[in-house]
Amino acid sequence: MFLYHGSNVEIKEIDLTLSKPNKDFGRGFYLSNNYEQSYEMATFKTTFFRGSPLVTKFEFDESLLKNGSLKVLSFSEYSKEWADFVFKNRNQENQVFSHDYDIVIGPIANDRVGAQIRRFVEGDISFDTFLERLKYMKGITFQYFFGTPKAIQTLVNKGLCHE
Repeated sequence: MFLYHGSNVEIKEIDLTLSKPNKDFGRGFYLSNNYEQSYEMATFKTTFFRGSPLVTKFEFDESLLKNGSLKVLSFSEYSKEWADFVFKNRNQENQVFSHDYDIVIGPIANDRVGAQIRRFVEGDISFDTFLERLKYMKGITFQYFFGTPKAIQTLVNKGLCHE
């Protein structure tokens, strides 16, 4: 399968130390199987970091998700378990939560996750409302988190993509 990473720079080598903390599935390298979503992310990044929107294409052998060589967590839909996992990874106050998954697959959360976490923590909204507000406004789109060197080694860089 092909996966895409949108940025303002071409990704030639993946360096997990450059990954930002407090993302949906933790600190790691994120990709999408949807080129348009990746291009949208690249465009979004250029508003903050300048440059041009660039999408790097990677090839990944899907059989690795099921053969037991990698520790994989997969969410097939928006669910309470997914929202709880996103909350634990995104919560700025939570410095102790971490997981040992090589790859996590699941829906992309709404861009306004931080505001929803704050409202939930302060008791302004219920967990069910929190879950509803985390749903991506443009429909369900999946993201692929690669969080360990072992997982990163499974990605074959195919260079810049212009679909």
